[in-house]
Amino acid sequence: MRTIQIHETGGPDVLQLHESAPPEPGPGQVRVRVAAAGLNYIDTYHRTGLYKLPLPFTPGLECAGTIEAVGPGVTGWSVGERVATASGIGAYAELALAPAARLVRLPAAVDTKLGAAVMLQGLTAHYLAYSTYPLKPGATCVVTAAAGGVGLLLVQIASRLGARVIGLCGSEAKASLARAAGADEVINYTREPFAARVRELTNGMGADVVYDSVGATTFEASLDSLRPRGMMVSFGNASGPVPSVSPLTLSSKGSLFLTRPTLAHYIASEEELAWRAGDLFSRMAAGELDVRIDREFPLHEAAEAHRLLESRQTSGKVLIIP
Repeated sequence: MRTIQIHETGGPDVLQLHESAPPEPGPGQVRVRVAAAGLNYIDTYHRTGLYKLPLPFTPGLECAGTIEAVGPGVTGWSVGERVATASGIGAYAELALAPAARLVRLPAAVDTKLGAAVMLQGLTAHYLAYSTYPLKPGATCVVTAAAGGVGLLLVQIASRLGARVIGLCGSEAKASLARAAGADEVINYTREPFAARVRELTNGMGADVVYDSVGATTFEASLDSLRPRGMMVSFGNASGPVPSVSPLTLSSKGSLFLTRPTLAHYIASEEELAWRAGDLFSRMAAGELDVRIDREFPLHEAAEAHRLLESRQTSGKVLIIP
């Protein structure tokens, strides 16, 4: 089978196409014939070594496709079922493994590619809005990278929950996408200091919560955008990791809360995973959640897909098609 392998960490060029033997599912695993793999920033963190994995490895956590084989001890899953996961093992490949406990079935009304596109980013948007800082009508939230893969989904979910959404984007084209997704206000943070603008839009009070996936370049201004006792949700490092923070900083800026969540802890049980994915799929099937696929790349162009993502030129989801 064809697969992408990484033998040393570094830039996009370390993503190399290889021919490998099909992986055999171990206990509790299934083998999936991959129809589409989702590209996510965590893939770039694995590639660069920011998040370390044993070398060599095939990147990719998010994929959708058809079960081809089941491993020992697996029950409740059958060959031929359409499935998706955000916890795959080596999804940049024609065949990938996944823990059976981390799979969800794709309803007939949800296209396989859209299933791949929504798993990691959609589940992230879901837990942010429903659990990390549960949004309620009248709350004000700031969403950085509001036209990105998570951003567009989070804006839609937050708007549906009745929150006032202030989106941050880096261009007018992306701002238009964020507005179309339901953002009430959009700030081009490359042109003006966004913390001051957020305070202006909230009559000097500040936002209840900032969902920040950008990291180093927006962290301080995100803190300055919050009301007293507001929550800073730092869930990504697109511009680099956030430096160390003194607890006194949180005190001086208004007794702020700071959390650094990760998806694994919000889909820790099969029941929670099924709830979140089922809610996303039902909204998609009803036309209430639009999943925007920016573009697709064949497997051998995975390096170019990474370059595009890291250059901040994408709006929505990028898929890799084996």
